[in-house]
Amino acid sequence: MKRKKETRTVDITNIQTRSEENEPVKISGYAAVFNSRTSIGNWFDEIIAPGAFDRSISAKNADIRALVNHDWDKVIGRTKAKTLTLREDEKGLNFEIELPNTSYARDLAESMERGDIDQCSFGFFVDEGKERWDYSQEPALRTLEEVELYEVSIVSLPAYEDTEAALVRSKEIDKSVEKRMQIIKKINGVLK
Repeated sequence: MKRKKETRTVDITNIQTRSEENEPVKISGYAAVFNSRTSIGNWFDEIIAPGAFDRSISAKNADIRALVNHDWDKVIGRTKAKTLTLREDEKGLNFEIELPNTSYARDLAESMERGDIDQCSFGFFVDEGKERWDYSQEPALRTLEEVELYEVSIVSLPAYEDTEAALVRSKEIDKSVEKRMQIIKKINGVLK
């Protein structure tokens, strides 16, 4: 079975940067919020269930990265190096990043300090059986019950500005949802 990479963008206006003298700059916030219904490109709505990230972040050999704008050349933290800390709480997926002393990390901190950048995104895979679809409503509702998290990113341009979480989505998912919605419309038409 082929797995599809997915990303979500989350508004993190409560993100904080802090630095003590001779201490590295840290960023903290929420990369995802639980039970927050979000429209994914007007194709379907989505909810992230509490516990969805638990297995990924508690895995013994977890190696999740923090990036700038999903750019794998701009790693700003890593769980394996203990410069990225992830945990779930009642609100969602909380993170803290200890920024490196690199030009792009300093630029990011400056842009965040000014309020120019205040959003986050995350990349993940969903294995078969780890999501639930409800096609009895329009738009359909997808609930992510368990995801394999591979990165969180601080981003300057979210996919959808007006949502807390948004998808840079796979065209395969779009086609699948569109086909199912067409079938449901036909069935509803016959039943009427």
